[in-house]
Amino acid sequence: MKTKIIYPALLLTMLMFTFACKKDFLEKPSRNEPTLETYYDNATQVRGATGLLYNSIWYEYQDKAFHAIGEVLSGNMYTGDPKYNTYLNFSISGTDEQVTRSWYAFYKVAGNATVLINTFEQKKSRVSDPAFLTQGIAEARFMRGVAYFYLARVFGAVPIITDPVVLAETGKFNVPRYLQADVLKFAIEDLKFAEANLQPSDEPGRVTQYSAKGMMAKIYLYLKDYANAKAKANEVITSGKFSLYPDYSKMFTDPSANNNPEVLFALQWLAAGGYSIGNPIQAYVGPSTLLLPTTGAGWSAILPSIDLLNSYEFGDKRRGWSIMEQGFSRPDWKNVNFPNGFVYDTTYVTNADEKTKIKTGTRSNALKYVVGPGGNGVNVNGTSTDINTYILRYADVLLIYAEATLGANASTADATALKAFNEVRHRAGFGVSADKTSLNADMILHERRVEFAFEGDYWFDIQRLGFAKAKQIVDNQERGTYGFNGKHEIQSIKATLRTEANLFIPIPTTEILTNPELGKPAVPYY
Repeated sequence: MKTKIIYPALLLTMLMFTFACKKDFLEKPSRNEPTLETYYDNATQVRGATGLLYNSIWYEYQDKAFHAIGEVLSGNMYTGDPKYNTYLNFSISGTDEQVTRSWYAFYKVAGNATVLINTFEQKKSRVSDPAFLTQGIAEARFMRGVAYFYLARVFGAVPIITDPVVLAETGKFNVPRYLQADVLKFAIEDLKFAEANLQPSDEPGRVTQYSAKGMMAKIYLYLKDYANAKAKANEVITSGKFSLYPDYSKMFTDPSANNNPEVLFALQWLAAGGYSIGNPIQAYVGPSTLLLPTTGAGWSAILPSIDLLNSYEFGDKRRGWSIMEQGFSRPDWKNVNFPNGFVYDTTYVTNADEKTKIKTGTRSNALKYVVGPGGNGVNVNGTSTDINTYILRYADVLLIYAEATLGANASTADATALKAFNEVRHRAGFGVSADKTSLNADMILHERRVEFAFEGDYWFDIQRLGFAKAKQIVDNQERGTYGFNGKHEIQSIKATLRTEANLFIPIPTTEILTNPELGKPAVPYY
């Protein structure tokens, strides 16, 4: 089902916000565009404005940093591409392109959301019934909360900006970094407001109060606040509004599955919008044999890692639903190279094979977010597709519930935790006879790894375990490739976490030069 929430008002909304100052996190409304007196008089106008928050302002993160941070850093993906490869061995600097793009994207989301929050608050006194404005504020506060959750996990201690317009007008950009715990608390406060003021359900694609509950559960788990994580996850589970989508593969390869009953929050993309409006992921992860003839892309720039490939249990169907390996086929994906349907073939020998055979260092390509070359009822516009990017799925809520029930204990045999955990595994192809009868932290971490592979989340799961455990995991991973000497030998690459600073990426150098406070120790916000 296609979402209706963004596209009619997208152009207008984009025109209403212009980048007007030196700091990336400052988004300032144009003085020449609609004012409080002439606009935001009804729900349609407000919802048109909040629609932008689901799409293009996330693009600079979604484009490449999404995989660089969440997947390459975690050891789930391999790359030799210089746009990502500093994340392979934790050699990231403040001048790295994806560092800057991530910082820019998250503060752009937070800045746009904050401007809307403040504008809607001012408008409330000018209308007879401000309920539609409160709804808009709640939607914007949800997005701002999520943006700060990302900022806290990616960068650690960061600035909190509650009035970017005033900051821009004063020119006083020397905002300090605030303690990560305070940034997360700020995010939770936003989500609590969203929980209290969003609707229990809405049109497809829009966030609801259950989206807020689920995201709060995720933050509480990150903070090791197991009681609140369990309570919020349970509220989502017992609502009866969500279920696991039965076709895991379709969820990631067919836009007709967008906004299905498993989705609590997803970024919404439109292929017809082109650059920054459509989802670009398949261009980077897909194979050239499939995509080059029709889209000019298919760069295999970032691949499933050997370590991830080796982590799947026998019988786990998610491997075949998430990864292209020898023999994978899609009869409906047709191009000039594959008139009868695409076949993934790794028996590449010479350049004469390049039209129909693949040569990658891990003998695989990611399948998630690849929708094919188009022409089979699926929209593809150059490098852009319609497939949603999942930020929070019901499967995540189930595993959060299981982990929160385990808490700090060595193991648990709690029936409700086991039910939630095994429900996720049943969809993956494991029968009741393979149900787990007790859980520990490593089992849950493994399940999260294979369930959410290539969804930009595994690094944050490793990070929240703390430096010692994260170091143990990373130092024991195989981050290399297979050679091409016919012997299938591994050309090993090992990484190591050297200090706790490796748990976060550096703040962009240009930002520190502009605002020296960013180079100083963090201070309390509250």
